[in-house]
Amino acid sequence: MMRRITRRRFLEAAASLPALVSAPAFGRTVSASRWTELGRTWLRESSVVLALKSGQLLPLGDDAGPVHELADFATLSDRFPDIARHFLFEYYPWYGAEPWRHWDAASRKPPDDMATHYVPRLGAYDSRDRSIIEKHARWIAGSGVGSISLSWWGAGSYEDETVHAVLDVMKDHGISVSFGLEPYANDRGARLTSDVLYLMREYGEKRGWDAFLILRNEDGSESPVFKGFRCILPEAIVDCHGSRQAVLDHTPDAVWRQQIDLLRRELRWDFERVFLLADSLDFGRTPASGFDGVGIYDNFISPEHYDPLARGASAAGLVFSFNINPGYDEILLRDVPDASCYQPRPFAPVTFPLDWNRQEDRELAAVLSMGRIRDSLTATLRTQCDSALSNYRRGFFLVYINSFNEWHEGHAFEPMKDDAELSVAERTSGYHNPSYGGYRLEVLTEGIRSLVYPPSGEPRGRA
Repeated sequence: MMRRITRRRFLEAAASLPALVSAPAFGRTVSASRWTELGRTWLRESSVVLALKSGQLLPLGDDAGPVHELADFATLSDRFPDIARHFLFEYYPWYGAEPWRHWDAASRKPPDDMATHYVPRLGAYDSRDRSIIEKHARWIAGSGVGSISLSWWGAGSYEDETVHAVLDVMKDHGISVSFGLEPYANDRGARLTSDVLYLMREYGEKRGWDAFLILRNEDGSESPVFKGFRCILPEAIVDCHGSRQAVLDHTPDAVWRQQIDLLRRELRWDFERVFLLADSLDFGRTPASGFDGVGIYDNFISPEHYDPLARGASAAGLVFSFNINPGYDEILLRDVPDASCYQPRPFAPVTFPLDWNRQEDRELAAVLSMGRIRDSLTATLRTQCDSALSNYRRGFFLVYINSFNEWHEGHAFEPMKDDAELSVAERTSGYHNPSYGGYRLEVLTEGIRSLVYPPSGEPRGRA
């Protein structure tokens, strides 16, 4: 029977945090609403990107290990009876209408001119609309994926106010919910313990854990899991002019360690483990900060690098999760105040130019994205089924899928409109929709069901 955290212990822990946590002085704090504005001007850069900007080289090598046969993956459903829950879509509850939220980013004017290169099949929807969440849940459940990682921007934020509605619907479809902790304030690193306790109290304990993701590890132990974005940051980066710029939301490693140690003490009698992952490839600072492992968000890290990176993480005593993704096709900024250093990231998985006005090139992009989905799925499963690496040794398995509906960056698995369905107004905006807009979810579904589930093809681990 699952161990449950009592209301009393949660309230006691939360009440004692101000006296227990001492954080150094930080730079100017950015409120949750201000972070939303920063996101709208596309400054959401990961720990990996900022490491590159600080001059740090990524540990990308060619030291590949033994190649596993696909048959190895068939044992996953035996090792993890709740296997569906170990696949998580990155899920974004931040879209709004009346007034517009996020669809109008980068100077766009929805509903026909949206901050995305692809028109969603559901149009410019509102994340709080229950009928929209219902459609999302049906698509997710049908794919064989059993969990989502909900983008969370602090207590009381727009995204936080949407959580209960998402949980209610996902629960009805057998989908569990975890949380991706976003950089909602400069000092949010010093709030990690109170944030996690808040999430577990409000959306776990108070709801009887009806939809909260509790991973069942291979040895039968049960663990909540959280992933942070922009965690292991440099103190400064160098811009394109060679000027040093302070990273205002840099959290010292000692603060992360203090927070994580405190959190583990508070929960030590309630769960065998709480897995905390950082979006980092720094295999020195990440374990020093107290994180259990790395969960990489960036789709520009190609699948051929998953194996050597997994070996680097394992050597550092970290678990790892490298994502399944269709590539990257970021929306272009308009009216950038200082565009001197603005350089859009190229379309991934290739960098040669595509003429998006040509139907042939849009179809080619779809074919390339299908290849990236298959390659990243196979590569991430191979690393996690390698008996020499930490995930297998520790009986841990977790795969993030980036993403269900981050439309700004062009990697949504949520179905888009078929090209023929675009309206005249939408067509003039130059969207990249191919002839069939459901191809990504179909390829993912085919891959997960053929490689992971038993011969019957029936998902396991939803009950």
